[in-house]
Amino acid sequence: MPPKKKFSKEKIVETAFKIARDKGFDHITARSIAKKLKSSVVPIYHNFKDIEEVKKEVIKKIMYLYGSFAEMNFTENKFLNIGIASIKFANEYSQLFNDIILNNSKYLDDYEEDYVDEIVEVMKQEPELSYFDKNTLKETFFKIRIFQTGLSTMIANGLLPKDFDEEKQIELLNSFSQDLLISLKQKK
Repeated sequence: MPPKKKFSKEKIVETAFKIARDKGFDHITARSIAKKLKSSVVPIYHNFKDIEEVKKEVIKKIMYLYGSFAEMNFTENKFLNIGIASIKFANEYSQLFNDIILNNSKYLDDYEEDYVDEIVEVMKQEPELSYFDKNTLKETFFKIRIFQTGLSTMIANGLLPKDFDEEKQIELLNSFSQDLLISLKQKK
């Protein structure tokens, strides 16, 4: 009998990520990974206790990928950069965006609370937002997030007019953010 192929955890997670990216998160199974690796399922279960553990690792990879978009300096406004990251992620990884954001992935529960607090800290660094209290910033972020998620959903699903390219998408997000900021300042 020929020796069994060995695969590292990283190789298995990378393969599962590619399956999620191309076909959807629900297509991650031990058999689909094994098929792509041209192997049996043994190496998967040798490295992971179950397929849920593999999926959690794929989510970590996706969150790291999204985080790398969010850390890019598209503009001088760090808060706007987070919105731009969502637009770019939705354009480039539409299947992942739909699976993770629209399907309310149970795997994101661990990230949600920390994520909001991190965003509020970024918001406080912006001069025009620095004098607002934490609750106001959370509420503002929630409003922008609703708009941004809607826009990104339309992007990921090809629902915008053909000529509405990434530059126009970012302009729209920025315009909405500025309108919301004006409204906030008037309330204060």
